[in-house]
Amino acid sequence: MLKFKQIIVKEPGKSVVHGLTTANLGQPDYDKAILQHREYIRVLQSCGVEVKILPPDEDYPDSCFVEDPAVVTEKMAIITNPGAPSRNGETIAIKRALEEFFDIFEYIRAPGTLEGGDVMRVENHFYIGLSNRTNAAGANQFINIVSQYGFEGSVVPLKKMLHLKTGVNYIGDNTLLVAGEFIEHPQFCEFNQIVVDEDEMYAANCIRINDYVVMPAGFPKTEAKLVEAGFLIKKVHMSEFQKIDGGLSCLSLRF
Repeated sequence: MLKFKQIIVKEPGKSVVHGLTTANLGQPDYDKAILQHREYIRVLQSCGVEVKILPPDEDYPDSCFVEDPAVVTEKMAIITNPGAPSRNGETIAIKRALEEFFDIFEYIRAPGTLEGGDVMRVENHFYIGLSNRTNAAGANQFINIVSQYGFEGSVVPLKKMLHLKTGVNYIGDNTLLVAGEFIEHPQFCEFNQIVVDEDEMYAANCIRINDYVVMPAGFPKTEAKLVEAGFLIKKVHMSEFQKIDGGLSCLSLRF
């Protein structure tokens, strides 16, 4: 499992209350979102990483979800071409922030679209979800790029999920958290699987940060399964980001 040293996050702007959503959970509370974002940062720092905090951008309500406009590896950074038109301009600020850490940049070009929430790395293999945000042209470009740096990739067509990592996430030790359409999915049969119950599906989006699995608070069945499997847990309150389709992985770039 990769060891992370650096994480980039971006503060939510007041416009976050107008973020894209399919959740039907109501409008986020900005003040509460800020408090939850600060808690998220503290928990990441407690996992042994440095966190670079970018200022908010009111022009882009979803820009706190920094995972989507870039994919980062130890060898280079890929600036994506988000499939949601309202998010396309987010790539400019993200590239500027990444220039402090990366010398090599690659790009997903139109007509290809790709968002980082559809990219799941398992060691040296990338799974790319084909979704409403990531198309086949974008996924193929991504695979061609990473193959030049010694990685492999494959595509995973989605049926219902917004992003690939909405429903499947690698947490190390050959283990996946799986929910919904990814339970017993043939492309993931070689992994140990922790199945997330339908009523806790949001908890499928956890992140492994060094020795810990960081998970959303309030999902006791999933927490119990993770603990039983031997994982060390840290929890973050995420209710306001859940309202705008945001998960734990969405809020950071980890490298």
